[in-house]
Amino acid sequence: MERHEADMRRALELAERGWGRVSPNPLVGAVVRSSAGDMVGEGWHEGPGTPHAEAVALAQAGADARGATVVSTLEPCNRFGRTPPCTTALIDAGVARVIVGATDPDLGDGTPGIAELRGAGVEVVTGVLGAECRELNEAFERHVLTGRPFVILKAASSLDGKTAAADGSSRWITSDEARADVQRLRAWSDAVVVGSGTVITDDPSLTVRDRRYADARPPRRVVVDSTGRIGARARVFDGPAPTLVATTDRTPHDRLSAWEEAGAEVVIIDRDDAGRVSVPGLLDALGKRDVQGMLVEGGARLAWALVDGGHVDRFVLYLAPKVIGGEHAPGMVAGAGFIPVDAAIRLAFERVERIGPDLKVVARVHGHR
Repeated sequence: MERHEADMRRALELAERGWGRVSPNPLVGAVVRSSAGDMVGEGWHEGPGTPHAEAVALAQAGADARGATVVSTLEPCNRFGRTPPCTTALIDAGVARVIVGATDPDLGDGTPGIAELRGAGVEVVTGVLGAECRELNEAFERHVLTGRPFVILKAASSLDGKTAAADGSSRWITSDEARADVQRLRAWSDAVVVGSGTVITDDPSLTVRDRRYADARPPRRVVVDSTGRIGARARVFDGPAPTLVATTDRTPHDRLSAWEEAGAEVVIIDRDDAGRVSVPGLLDALGKRDVQGMLVEGGARLAWALVDGGHVDRFVLYLAPKVIGGEHAPGMVAGAGFIPVDAAIRLAFERVERIGPDLKVVARVHGHR
């Protein structure tokens, strides 16, 4: 089992080479260890329409795949899509054993890929580093099971919890290193989402500027603007990435036309009780556009609507060693808040790490999976 875990860790490393490139497909890595115990094949999925990880690893292994053990982070597919089924390739190659990290809910009820392999006499071992393999594709799994995206709420704040000074200035609370780390999060996401206030105050571009992801598909930029506050000259309407504006029927027609003329997709969404864009409606609209991973980067009221509705799966906070103060300086989440304190949502800290001079705190919403 120790060797299987070591091989699965290598498969996970390979899978991450597809970071920012494979959606709406999952990240998958695979290795082939021959019957003599040698590593003879490695592969990872590079993106839609390209061979799956298992097929790449088998091709590299060649004749050494017969009697070998294949370790894959995800259950091999058993159906034709853009590429042939991996189960057929594994069976035809004569492998003796397949080690699976996580099952694939997109294949249908049960575990049909595993069942086909076992039916052909291939030994299958499941659940090796299962938690790590599931986390790798948690956004994919969420979208398959619910049709909605996995939501990460990200913020940069001072030690006293301020995301900006009282005058609205926020550049730069955190370090260059922290901002570089955010680039990886953006590359992971299918949509980077902000409220209209963030666009008005900061005029962000919301693009991925890290050269490691220069060949990755750019995430969709999404602005939530319920009444048509932002103009069409904002940087989110420039060319490097597609833009979607989520709004309501409260926005004037001339503003809708200006956004569309600037190249944005405009989606009219139902209002909530406060007259703003309905968060469930927003999640449904993005899910229908194959948004699996959603990164929310700004808008304290938008953040509250997501938190209050139970739609946030994970918080990522970059905490700077600074104190800003100010009675009216904004925080990460606005809104009515939870009263009393016992009503607050429960989080589970996943990890805390140093990023330059800052701290990165990652927490999962308790009970979400």
